[in-house]
Amino acid sequence: MLRATNIDSLSRDTFDVLVLGAGINGAVAAAALAARGAKVALIDRGDFAGFTSQESSNLAWGGIKYMENFEFPLVRKLCVSRNLLLRSYPSAVQEIRFYTAHERGFRHGLFKLFLGTWLYWIIGSFFTKIPRLLSRRTIAREEPIINLDGCDGGFEYSDAYLVDNDARFVWGFVRAALDHGARAANYVESLGARRDGDAWVTRARDVLSGRELAIRSRALVNACGPFVDAHNALTGQRTSHRHIFSKGIHLIVERLTPSRRVLTFFADDGRLFFVIPMGPRTCIGTTDTRVERPETEVTAEDRRFVLSNINKRLDLPRPLTEADIIAERCGVRPLAVQDGGGAADWLQLSRKHVLEVNRAEGHVSIFGGKLTDCINVGDEVCAAVQELGVALPRPAARWYGEPGEAVRREFFQKARELGLDALTPPRASERLSARLWRRYGAGALELLEEIRRDRTMADAPIEGVDDVRCEIAYAARREMVAKLEDFLRRRTRIALLVRREELARSPGLREACRILFGDDADRRLEEYFQERGARPPVDAPPVDAPPMDAPPVDAPAEAKAPAAELPLR
Repeated sequence: MLRATNIDSLSRDTFDVLVLGAGINGAVAAAALAARGAKVALIDRGDFAGFTSQESSNLAWGGIKYMENFEFPLVRKLCVSRNLLLRSYPSAVQEIRFYTAHERGFRHGLFKLFLGTWLYWIIGSFFTKIPRLLSRRTIAREEPIINLDGCDGGFEYSDAYLVDNDARFVWGFVRAALDHGARAANYVESLGARRDGDAWVTRARDVLSGRELAIRSRALVNACGPFVDAHNALTGQRTSHRHIFSKGIHLIVERLTPSRRVLTFFADDGRLFFVIPMGPRTCIGTTDTRVERPETEVTAEDRRFVLSNINKRLDLPRPLTEADIIAERCGVRPLAVQDGGGAADWLQLSRKHVLEVNRAEGHVSIFGGKLTDCINVGDEVCAAVQELGVALPRPAARWYGEPGEAVRREFFQKARELGLDALTPPRASERLSARLWRRYGAGALELLEEIRRDRTMADAPIEGVDDVRCEIAYAARREMVAKLEDFLRRRTRIALLVRREELARSPGLREACRILFGDDADRRLEEYFQERGARPPVDAPPVDAPPMDAPPVDAPAEAKAPAAELPLR
């Protein structure tokens, strides 16, 4: 009932700050402000991280590509941010090696690029493993999948990646904001805002029920991602920055190599191209296509580009085809430009973020940004809000990071006493204790108690994924799952790992729906597959699992609305 309770609070209370949009920028803004004592509300027209922030490469990197344009201050800033994420989230953000093959005749020679990786390592304060020059023989031995035709060697360097997925990482900040007293609700759309004396009044609508409400706040933070400009038009905000958009897609296929490395190439258009591990799968991409609107889709041309590039650069038993695609990701990068600039050289634009503050009206707009730099965004929003006259009673409070070492030791000690790892589902990609700690932190202690009471809570009902029964019940209680897609695509990555047709045949998915939605399970299941042009077979076996203690999510029959990480269409 968490979502319904929060929506009631939105219309009843007056907040110091209302944050619009719950992608990475909005989530860290809410988490930082709430931890430092502000009274915060956070709304999103779709689900949390339901737009751009669910479509990244899952990489937290220092921006090595920006060195080509001599943007060394930006690279330094991103490297420091990456290092901070590695220190603060050692379970969720981990170092990974980037393994790069170099083609003869490329615009930069092999040795020049290798020296660039050393400079990158130095700029990054020597925080990661040392770069390594690779001979053709070394590549053939260590990564025989790489096609060495036309290659004169390569190099290896380090950056970082998200072990789970980007949307789950964003949710962690939303959960932190809630834990510090913020009121957050997904599927609540802003219809525009106006000044009323010294406060903002934002008209909003619950997308699921149609209920309208007014939210009062002293300050307004526009973190609508690629829709910042559109919402600023609704509120009469004039800014010197705006967004242009670059579309990027990724294709998910079966695991191509057993190594835990990011294979890196330069695609036919000269841009970086990745083969990224994703648990039992591989993520390949990306494209970089100028588009005019934030709403995008994967085209046949996009698929041909990615498949053509990967088939040229890997020595596969047979070429990958569209039939090998398990899932697709597609989103836009909102690139911040100043009015009158940026259109001609958009391919060279960086993902840097910009905050514009309207002190007279108590308004902050966040342009651009990326996952790597999220902690800086949170801190900068706190500073901007203080400029607007909002007091932060705990200005030095730490608002990010995993729980302390004492909590971690307690969890793993109790997990050992319980024999938790012996209950890890067969063919799981990692130990159960490691995954529960990474995803839930201190909340994982609650899951241990559920498993202690009932060992079947450590079973994985959906074949082919690691997620266990107690995680589904926890999501129903604590993670504001309003639609099945919220759970399959963002609280977990099930929809990225399992083909839609296999999910439609899964009895375990029906059980998960019952845990999440109670008596409304069949409708939610049908709704999910109808929105994707398919439906579960009518003769699918019924759920015979006993009822769970978790209450169903409080989502009434809803108007159909696309998920997005913004409060505005």
